[in-house]
Amino acid sequence: MAAAEPKPPAGTAAARRLARGCWSAFWDYETPKVIVSMRVNNATCDSDEDCVAGQLDMLGNGLRTGRCVPYYHGSSKTCEVSGWCPVEDGASVSQFLGKMAPNFTILIKNSIHYPKFQFSKGNIESRKDGYLKHCTFHEVSDLYCPIFKLGYIVEQAGENFTQLAHAGGVIGVIINWDCDLDLSASKCNPKYSFRRLDPKHVPASSGYNFRFAKYYKINGSTTRTLIKAYGIRIDVIVHGQAGKFSLIPTIINLATALTSIGVGSFLCDWILLTFMNKNKVYSHKKFDKVCTPGPSSGSWPVTLALVLGQAPPPPYPCSADPGQAGRPQGEGQSQAWAVPPAWPCPTSALSEQMVGAPRRGAGPGLGASEPSPQDCTLTDARGLAQL
Repeated sequence: MAAAEPKPPAGTAAARRLARGCWSAFWDYETPKVIVSMRVNNATCDSDEDCVAGQLDMLGNGLRTGRCVPYYHGSSKTCEVSGWCPVEDGASVSQFLGKMAPNFTILIKNSIHYPKFQFSKGNIESRKDGYLKHCTFHEVSDLYCPIFKLGYIVEQAGENFTQLAHAGGVIGVIINWDCDLDLSASKCNPKYSFRRLDPKHVPASSGYNFRFAKYYKINGSTTRTLIKAYGIRIDVIVHGQAGKFSLIPTIINLATALTSIGVGSFLCDWILLTFMNKNKVYSHKKFDKVCTPGPSSGSWPVTLALVLGQAPPPPYPCSADPGQAGRPQGEGQSQAWAVPPAWPCPTSALSEQMVGAPRRGAGPGLGASEPSPQDCTLTDARGLAQL
C-alpha cells in the first residue's frame, strides 16, 4: 500500500491567499473616466486657452474644466468637461408596459358653478352604495362614473396605444357643460371628448418624456441613476355655457332689432291707424292734402306744349277766391290775366305721396280746376302734439 502524502498545515493556504490579495491591491488603482462629446460644436481646441473654465455647452453634458485633452483616437483635441458618466446617448431601451398600461384607470373630478343662476353640479354621482368602487365610465349607462381606462382614452382620441407609449404623447380630455336651465337639473349633463394635443407629425416637438434622477453613495462616491421616462400626459379642459329665458331682455332685443331695420315706426303707425278709436283724427293730423290744380287737357297752352315736346306751364296756386281765377284785371287789358295771391297749403314729406288727381273746373280761365275746400284745409302746426 502507498503511503499517504502529508497535508500542508491550514495556515499555509490562508497565508498564500493573503499574499495574493496584497499583490493585487498593490497594482490596483482608480482614475476618473474622460468622455470625449465629438458631436458638440466649438468643442475642438488646440490648447488650454481655447477652453474657458466654467463654460456650459447645452450638448456638452457638463461644465468645461479649462483643459484641452486629446481624443481617444487620432491627434485632435477637445475641451474636457466635468459631468456624470456614462453620458446619455439615447441607446437605452425603456421598459414598456404595453400589456398592463392600457388597463390603468384615471379618476377625473370636475364641478361647475354658474353664480348668476345659482346653479352648481358635479360629474360624480352621489351614491352611498360603493358605486365608484366597481364602475368604469360609459357614455350611456355610467355617465356619472368618471373612472377612465387609459386605453379607452387613447382609443377615443384616435391613436394607437403601442405607438403612443414608446415616444409618449399628450391627450386632452375636454368636458363640455352646455345647459338649458329652463329645464330640470337632470338635463344638464357633461359631454366628454378626447383628442391628441402634441403635434405627432413634427419630430422636434412630438411625444412626451421627462427625466429624473436618484442620488446615493457607494463606497463614499456619489452616484446617481438617471431615468428618462416616456409617458402619456392627460390635460383636462373644461368649458361650457348656461342660459335661461327672461322676458325683459327678449323684449329689449326684439325692439332693438325692429328699430334698426326701420320697422318700429311703420308698426306704430299701422296700429294707430287700424285699432285706435280715434284713428280718423290721427289720420287727419298725420296726412295733409296738397292743392295741385292744373290746366285741363283740352286747353291750347297744354296742347301746344305737348306738341313742341316741352313741359306744360306751371299750375296756378290756390287763391283765396277760386271764382276770381279767370277774371280779367282791367277793361283795357283784355289779354292779361290777373294772378291772385297764393293761398298757401301746408305740405310735408309724407303728404307728397297722398296727392290726389286734380279736378276739372267749370269756371272761366285757362281750364284751371277749382280746389275744393277740403283740398286746401288749414292744419294746425302743432300736428300730432295735440293728439
